[in-house]
Amino acid sequence: MKYPILAVIAAATLVGQTRAVSDAEVERVHRSALLIDTHNDVTSDTVKGLDIGPLRKEGHTDLVRLKQGGVGAVFFAAYVSGTYVQGNRSAHRTMEMIDTIRHDIVGRNPNGFELALTAGDIVAARKKGKIAALIGIEGGHGIEDSLRLLRDYYALGVRYMTLTHSNSNNWADSSGDAKKPHGGLNDLGRKVVAEMNRLGMMVDISHVADDTFWDALETSRAPIFASHSSCRKLANIPRNMTDEMIVALAKKGGVVQINFGCEFLSQKSVDTSTWSNPKLNAEIRARAEREATDEASRRALIRKLSQEAGHKTVPATLSDAVAHIDHIVKIAGIDAAGIGSDYDGVSCVPVGLEDVSKFPALTRALLERGYTAEQIHKIYGGNLLRVMRAVEQAAAKR
Repeated sequence: MKYPILAVIAAATLVGQTRAVSDAEVERVHRSALLIDTHNDVTSDTVKGLDIGPLRKEGHTDLVRLKQGGVGAVFFAAYVSGTYVQGNRSAHRTMEMIDTIRHDIVGRNPNGFELALTAGDIVAARKKGKIAALIGIEGGHGIEDSLRLLRDYYALGVRYMTLTHSNSNNWADSSGDAKKPHGGLNDLGRKVVAEMNRLGMMVDISHVADDTFWDALETSRAPIFASHSSCRKLANIPRNMTDEMIVALAKKGGVVQINFGCEFLSQKSVDTSTWSNPKLNAEIRARAEREATDEASRRALIRKLSQEAGHKTVPATLSDAVAHIDHIVKIAGIDAAGIGSDYDGVSCVPVGLEDVSKFPALTRALLERGYTAEQIHKIYGGNLLRVMRAVEQAAAKR
């Protein structure tokens, strides 16, 4: 049996070291790792008709660059904006997003991708030289409060669901909602988590309010995880996790998949971004109120001013991403860290991690910090596979 306290002490001793690393070592370690990225939002473009097979100039993701980056598996986001709640259109949008993963990504590029439903499927796709494509719903409102829909989504291949997006739904509070109407999960929310456990669907707590996190952790009989969040200690935004949350998640076997969005990684980015700095956001909206003569022109001016301000956001760096991995390893152990980039879902990405082809640079940085190949393999995919298998095993015992 491993001793978690000793493992954390050993990890804390490890990080902070630096050493010279050869190109050959980077190549060997990187190519031997099964790199699983648990959150990619290119689906917002494929649902509009984009083929991610060829190399493209825009965005962060395509099949060419995924191969260049040595990516072994991707959970593509079936993202459902909170705007679809109006008119009960959430389920319709969820189905469209599931279809774009199955049809536009996998079906359109069968030589590059293979749909995966289990941890074993991910490993099998790797052996075939293909990238495993998986489905994660982003936004629990997509089930429209129906466990029947949740079961249907599972049958279509969904293997995780983010309990909320930026909006609270009828059973769970979001970190993006100031009101927090439920105080965490209500009775229906606990039933949703229980049904996800029964099915074998991973419970994702990215985007949820802190109280929702604690309720989900208590309710779930399988490990839960954060598909695309980082450390609040290093970048103070509600979307990131506190040290207490990270440690508690790790004790229950969960993992935090680091988000590469600048505001998730760097406090300088937080302070200079209109997305994460309420003061800057308020200044833009106040100016738009003063200068615009109608609602349409006000919205247009807000977009224009936000874009201009976005160019002034201080970008994060590759070193910032490594710092978040270091921090998780120091406080919770090597088994608690993973990668959930949020590529094509964030407007600012770190210098040195500009797109999915840049993952070898992260491997180099981790090796230089003193991480071993075995530890990098855990961060890149081993930890997520462990969680996924635990969820599958819990469902099998129902």
